[in-house]
Amino acid sequence: MTLDIIFYVIGAILVIVGFLGCILPVLPGLPLSYIGILLLHFTSKVQFSITFLISWLIVVLIVQLLDYVVPIWGTKQFGGTKSGVRGSTLGLFLGLFFSPWGIILGPFIGAVVGEMIGGKEFSIALKAGFGSFVGFLVGTLMKLIVAGVLAFFFFKELFMAIF
Repeated sequence: MTLDIIFYVIGAILVIVGFLGCILPVLPGLPLSYIGILLLHFTSKVQFSITFLISWLIVVLIVQLLDYVVPIWGTKQFGGTKSGVRGSTLGLFLGLFFSPWGIILGPFIGAVVGEMIGGKEFSIALKAGFGSFVGFLVGTLMKLIVAGVLAFFFFKELFMAIF
């Protein structure tokens, strides 16, 4: 019972911090939320099905991967060339070292610079950069939706276990 309380508290903290991590790029939001679900599962009062746990693990992994790919896709959708995509990718990786703003601005700046190096006019390069920013927003929205669903399941089961 004491271990259950510890798992409830740590799990709730992880789910809340995980939700915040979807907005603050420094924190690995979805994995933290998922670990919170696992902790709740390992209590004596809550048992998620194996199908539930594996399905949500797959969703978390896919969304985490897409979060890195979608800004590159956005660059392409807004007319970016290979130079812009390469710049966006490089900007994303360099931006990781300058969190949180680097992760937001890195792909945008990288796409713009990549397009300009590739010989595109500034207005066209800016459009590609905007595409990477839209991709970033789409990735953030995906993470928030998944984190919200995980938080819903966590707190629903927690309240049922307590009351």
